[in-house]
Amino acid sequence: MSGVSLAVAPRSEADQSKVSGMTSQQKSSHRPQQDQTGGVMGSLRVIELQLVAFIMVFSASGLVPLLDLVFPAFATAYLFALSRLAFPAHGKTNAPPEVFHNSKLFRFYVILGTTIGLFFPLAYVLGGFARGDDHAVRSATPHLFLLSFQILTENLISGFALFSPPVRALVPLLYTIRRLFVILDWLQDDVSWYWFGRSLAAANLAYFSINLLVFLIPRFLPRAFERYFSERDEMHSKAAEDNYAKAAAKQSKSADEKKSD
Repeated sequence: MSGVSLAVAPRSEADQSKVSGMTSQQKSSHRPQQDQTGGVMGSLRVIELQLVAFIMVFSASGLVPLLDLVFPAFATAYLFALSRLAFPAHGKTNAPPEVFHNSKLFRFYVILGTTIGLFFPLAYVLGGFARGDDHAVRSATPHLFLLSFQILTENLISGFALFSPPVRALVPLLYTIRRLFVILDWLQDDVSWYWFGRSLAAANLAYFSINLLVFLIPRFLPRAFERYFSERDEMHSKAAEDNYAKAAAKQSKSADEKKSD
């Protein structure tokens, strides 16, 4: 998981009920927190624009292989198909699945992944441009391209009720699996800045392998499916109760009509 979409989670229903029960003085004191949240959301919009700029530059540079250029389109089409055919949303806004909520360890884990996966490779590519080292730039650019698309997709998909929790959880899963192969190519191909480039590629390979095998598959994905099916069962039970109530009302109405006759 890139971690950006988990940085700002929508307020839960319990929090909104607390706000609705506040007095006017308490609401006025609560307003600066809302303004702060709005500022964070605004900064996320800026991040998305920067990611779009990165994607356009990487695509136009000719440094990204055709397979990696096509992969985001395939992943997007596949996610749309899943959201329509396999895991449709239940008609209400679903917040992204929260894992390790308010955990300092998880925040450190996210910051570490952002630093290793985004900031250091970006500095490596910019350094390659400055040194005129096309080989270093070509080795690390596909990873940055796919990671930028992953973060952008996570941010955009979390704002639409069209996508259910399993579909949202599959976004980092699909991109991480593809990026592991890209990082392996980077590790084998990079001969410039030998120790730094190889060490950075090895660090990304280790981090995202742990992310996939320890976090995404055994922890994040099952919780997303658990949330999805619990919401589906709740919706089905509510529909069954409504149908039972309607049937009981019809029976009582027909019984009253017979008595009147």
